[in-house]
Amino acid sequence: MPRIVREADATWEGSVARGAGVVRASSSGAFELSMTIASRVADPEGKTSPEELLAAAHASCFITSLGSELARAGTPPEHLDVHCTITMDEVEARGHLIVASAISARGRAPGADAASFAQAAEAADVGCPFSNLIKASATVTIEATLEEAD
Repeated sequence: MPRIVREADATWEGSVARGAGVVRASSSGAFELSMTIASRVADPEGKTSPEELLAAAHASCFITSLGSELARAGTPPEHLDVHCTITMDEVEARGHLIVASAISARGRAPGADAASFAQAAEAADVGCPFSNLIKASATVTIEATLEEAD
């Protein structure tokens, strides 16, 4: 795989407490999202936060890794859903840190059983660059559930 480089930009106007910002996907132009300090520490009110963006990044990385692992095992998925919850907490003497990322994956993969689906999820976690990045300073947990085929 070639080296991958992607870019994003953030702009902020005003004080941190009362100002507002925008984060943009500069490489793709796929999104421009508003953010405030309140969207980070209180009710998001339709705005995003770095923690939500990290959850989206981890979920999207994991889902592609899981799909690849299932295909490699000869059981390509029909459908996958991944939910990611990022937790930031105050850590004594270190301030606020990301302390956990919890992945919940559900999917249908004809030919897979619960054990092989769980094994693919474990391999997906090992192969997901965002799981590895987060594990450098936080805990990553994976829950994988195989759904019955329609």
